[in-house]
Amino acid sequence: MTTPDIAARRKLGACAALMVGALTLTACGGSANAKDDAKGGGDSAKTSVAKIAISAKDGSTGASINKTGVKVSDGKLTDVKMTVAGSGQAVPGSISSDGKVWKPKEQLERGTKYQISATAQDTKGRTAAANSIFTTVTSANSFIGTYTPDNGATVGVGMPVSFNFDKAITNRKDVQSHITVTSSSGQKVVGHWFGSQRLDFRPEEYWKAGSKVTMKIDLDGVEGTNGVYGVQKKTVTFTVGRSQVSTVDVNTQTMTVVRDGKTVKTVPISAGSPEHTTYNGQMVISEKFVQTRMNSRTVGLGGEYDIPDVPHAMRLTTSGTFIHGNYWYNKGNPPFGRQGTSHGCVGLADVQGAGGSTPAKWFYDNSLIGDVVVVKNSPDKTVAPDNGLNGWNMAWSQWIAGSAS
Repeated sequence: MTTPDIAARRKLGACAALMVGALTLTACGGSANAKDDAKGGGDSAKTSVAKIAISAKDGSTGASINKTGVKVSDGKLTDVKMTVAGSGQAVPGSISSDGKVWKPKEQLERGTKYQISATAQDTKGRTAAANSIFTTVTSANSFIGTYTPDNGATVGVGMPVSFNFDKAITNRKDVQSHITVTSSSGQKVVGHWFGSQRLDFRPEEYWKAGSKVTMKIDLDGVEGTNGVYGVQKKTVTFTVGRSQVSTVDVNTQTMTVVRDGKTVKTVPISAGSPEHTTYNGQMVISEKFVQTRMNSRTVGLGGEYDIPDVPHAMRLTTSGTFIHGNYWYNKGNPPFGRQGTSHGCVGLADVQGAGGSTPAKWFYDNSLIGDVVVVKNSPDKTVAPDNGLNGWNMAWSQWIAGSAS
């Protein structure tokens, strides 16, 4: 899952910066205003007609971290220098092949003061220059959305697009309308808000296997709440892999793995004990760990367990439900296929260290983020749609009702 890290260069956009009027200057020693020059008897023939426009107005704050750049009309740029004001650190950039536009190579930092100095020439070789010192939008006055899946990923058919915003969104309609999700399958995709900071997108049924999904994020300058603007502008694509839906039957303590409509394996499991039952419902694998620590205190169960190296663990809910390997079971009386013994997770036979050829390792190796695990016949309730990436447990009519568009 993508985190809100500027250095990662994944969170693009900013509050819209106004294009300033062209800042044109004469050649060395001339006046800054060609008309005044002519009125005062100066030689207007020496004044360049090239007009430079720097997108961030001199002295402005809240400039875009994406759109900041330089353009010229009636001429070509000859040199553009951008630095971090104060330190003088150079910001790499390039002039377009036609000489009309200069852009920074990478996204700018938020809340940073920059300086741009640009020169251009018109067709007669006359020089114009422009300068601007400005500050980009601050973190306090902007919002970002951490999203999943990431660009280029291959995911299972149950994987929704999920945004978690770092600030509460009050203008939900505007924000949602600037995020579009489409699929090559032609499936209709609708967004649904879980509270003020989470927005998920999914079709009515699971994604079609092999489809390509495109997410266009155009939040640059969109006001999410009073005085707080988006800083992301990016197109993300991901691929839906083969279809795999695995069904855990608590009555039989088995899991049937169905891939592209065909049963490929039936695996004995051990679900939750009578005291700690497993949720029913459709759950989506959201994270995978070859080994991870599981501590009962993190899920409100006191000091019942603390296992530092749980093998082949795959998260199913935010609240702590996993499907994972179990090496600490009673070797003289294995529970798999016979009885539920876990604290709500789904356990498969495994060995310490995550090595060897075990049922847990097979399932881990054959699972994608976004695959669906369905639990049925548990005495527990159905998992909440927002407990993990589990919006499939909400009726389509309810899902649509939670859309702001």
